[in-house]
Amino acid sequence: MRRTAALIAGAGPAGSVAAIALARAGARPLLIERQRETGDPLCGGFLSWRTIDRLAGLGIDTDALGGTTIRSVRLFAGGRSAESRLPGAAMGVSRHRLDSALLAEARRAGAGVELGCAIREAAGTTLRLADGATIAGASLFLATGKHELRGHGRNTPGDGDPWLGLRIRLPATPRLERLVGDAVELHLFDRGYAGLVRQEDGGGNLCLALHKSLLVETGGGPAALFAHLAQALPDLADRIAGAPTDHPDAVAAVPYGWRAQFGVAGLFRLGDQAAVIPSLAGEGIDIALASGSAAAAAWMQGGAAEAVTYQRRFSASLRRPLAVADWLKQLCERPGLAAPGVALMHAVPALAGLFARATRVAA
Repeated sequence: MRRTAALIAGAGPAGSVAAIALARAGARPLLIERQRETGDPLCGGFLSWRTIDRLAGLGIDTDALGGTTIRSVRLFAGGRSAESRLPGAAMGVSRHRLDSALLAEARRAGAGVELGCAIREAAGTTLRLADGATIAGASLFLATGKHELRGHGRNTPGDGDPWLGLRIRLPATPRLERLVGDAVELHLFDRGYAGLVRQEDGGGNLCLALHKSLLVETGGGPAALFAHLAQALPDLADRIAGAPTDHPDAVAAVPYGWRAQFGVAGLFRLGDQAAVIPSLAGEGIDIALASGSAAAAAWMQGGAAEAVTYQRRFSASLRRPLAVADWLKQLCERPGLAAPGVALMHAVPALAGLFARATRVAA
């Protein structure tokens, strides 16, 4: 059995930031990741102005990411639309580009990085890999994203109509640039919403969050779902015209609103393993970065025992942003509330900035 003081499971933003912070502080963390090559996960293609500042504070050259500058938010519901300036310039960038930059910085900082290490299960702070090998950490930093790890499940409450996530890519075209421009868009519909942002190649990243019942009612397949949405939402139809919709990336049973309120010694939950904010807030990446930094700082201060205090404090810092984002999600998924809400946003554009600030992470 191999042993290490600080074992990090998952090389997404949360795990990489923890590795960067620990390595820079003189620790020798070991970061393991199941994929051999950096992928492009469905979640997190939008960086808020606060996230950009946090990345810069970590020494990441955000200009080098080459993302599309995002200056406003645009809402659509019930034939109405509204647009408002964001409190600061944001960025649309692929997870492949962001994750690659953070992982490269973790390596430069001196963290051990091992790719292609699929985890079969965990027992305390020990991981058993798919090839039968085991790695024991004095502390385990759990950063496996929305994927559950056997032995450390999040114990989320059951949901009779769970949330699903779907993502399709829209090719870069002059038409898409004209329609979307420098905005992040939210198209609201019954039991869900679609977020669209242009990324570094000029193409569109279209992510949907919806209840499973809607997918079932529209025929149970992605193509039928997108056809239904195109008929109900003409502005969205304009943007997805001609794009392949039958094989989207998908994630099931997304526990929006969940957070780890209590911790156990030696186990530091990061990113989506610490909290899952509704995606319309555009704050998932910042939660990942903030949790990685906070967990590393706690570990350097007091080792494994500090996991309990870290988890409680980090959970408390997320109470307001998760509550506001969950309230907005409930409004957006109900047509009777969404359309009047968009009309109100059109009349009072400053509301968008207030909600954007209220869903930022304070940690």
